[in-house]
Amino acid sequence: MNDELAYIVSRVQKTLESVDQKAVDDMINSIISARTVFIYGVGRSGLIGKAFAVRLVQLGLKVHFVGEMTTPIVREMDLVIIFSNTGETMSCIQTANIVRRVGSKVVAITSNSHSKLAHASNLVLEIPTLEDEKRTKMAPLGTLFEDSAFLFFDALIPILMERLGQTEASLRRRHAIWV
Repeated sequence: MNDELAYIVSRVQKTLESVDQKAVDDMINSIISARTVFIYGVGRSGLIGKAFAVRLVQLGLKVHFVGEMTTPIVREMDLVIIFSNTGETMSCIQTANIVRRVGSKVVAITSNSHSKLAHASNLVLEIPTLEDEKRTKMAPLGTLFEDSAFLFFDALIPILMERLGQTEASLRRRHAIWV
């Protein structure tokens, strides 16, 4: 297991070092200025999106996950962040197209900046999972994208905390407590 772990950690680090800082800044500004933030993704990419949505709620933002029963309709001035490794997941592309028609901003989180999702979005944050001969054995399917995206969005939280004037104590007050 040490070889696999070392491989994944080194590939994630290389991936995250190559993320475009301007796209990061644009996304941060979009999150801060949005009336409501909606998150969407399916499968494991969707789970990464849900984890990020939880942190945004803890930051005090109004956040919904597209497809949940209590999610309201997306409107103008809202932001929709869509997670898809390939950028070719049909429901993600359809969501982006629908959301843009209502005047909402779409951010694609994908490893493929030339995908259909990227073309349907206002902003693309590419998490470029570079291929090599070991990837299919050591980190199959979307492992590198998912692991990289999870760490990237967790690392984004302290930046958002500072920009929003939040502290760990203020996040803790919004943390779900099941008693």
